[in-house]
Amino acid sequence: MTKPIIFLQREFREEFSDKIQAVAPDYQVKTELTEDELPAVEISVGWSKKFSEQLLTSDRLKWVQSISAGVDYLPLNDFSDRDILLSNGSGIHALSISEHIIGVLLGYYRGLNQSVKNQEQKIWGQDAIHYDQLAGKNLLVVGTGHIGQQLSKSIRSLGVNTYGINTTGHPVEGFTETYSIKNLSKIVSEMDIVVGILPGTHETYHIFNSDIFEKMKKSAIFINVGRGDTVHTKELITALGEKHIAFAALDVFEEEPLPKESPLWNFENVLITPHISGLTVDFQNKFMKIFLANLKSYVANKELSVNQVELKRGY
Repeated sequence: MTKPIIFLQREFREEFSDKIQAVAPDYQVKTELTEDELPAVEISVGWSKKFSEQLLTSDRLKWVQSISAGVDYLPLNDFSDRDILLSNGSGIHALSISEHIIGVLLGYYRGLNQSVKNQEQKIWGQDAIHYDQLAGKNLLVVGTGHIGQQLSKSIRSLGVNTYGINTTGHPVEGFTETYSIKNLSKIVSEMDIVVGILPGTHETYHIFNSDIFEKMKKSAIFINVGRGDTVHTKELITALGEKHIAFAALDVFEEEPLPKESPLWNFENVLITPHISGLTVDFQNKFMKIFLANLKSYVANKELSVNQVELKRGY
């Protein structure tokens, strides 16, 4: 019988292929496959539509390790029907995204965004620079997972008061208080900054909509680094145009790349970044810590020890 295959659907350094082989000596580790080899894949690291049909029609596939934290782009129902295990890369990007958010906030509150634009036109313009103090602001983290917890830890040292939203409202270390997601609309009016770090699920689809934006402070900032479809884009555009909120920093969108005809490009009070908040130094090393821990567990007892996704919930 052909040895089962661990299929790496992206390139990793040779040292990691060696570590994988050491943990799983009874498996073949491959980055390229022929059509005849696809039915032998038992573990897929990453997922590509190119191989989706062949892998899903094989009875051999047992586990998919997603490279990203979000898994809404994967065929979760098919995985569930076939009892395929799924784990994600949650936690890898926590520090990078936290630093991105803090950078956005300092850029806005300290007038750095305006200064960059003024510099391009050789305008001194000190009197016109918007400035405020980040310390003392109330920040609501909508999604208190790895990233939300790292953000709270990092930004509290700057004097920011952090509050959290999660599914049930259960307490999470590092937050002044946490609330259930069903209470989001009741809490936002008290917040200076609202940060979306939610996965893409049926429950979170368009959760940031006109009802939320209209209840926010007119001086409030909205930041989204979660999933693009958690925001009702048309209603956000309306909220920005009618100045229900002061500023939005968007790193993710319902359609990517963001179409050139989108009105979002034209707002002075919007910062658009091209899905870069999660770019992470030494990504391979951080990712492999998760995968190798799971691989050891899988080889031993066909179970996962880190970041297993509940397929019905989508995270």
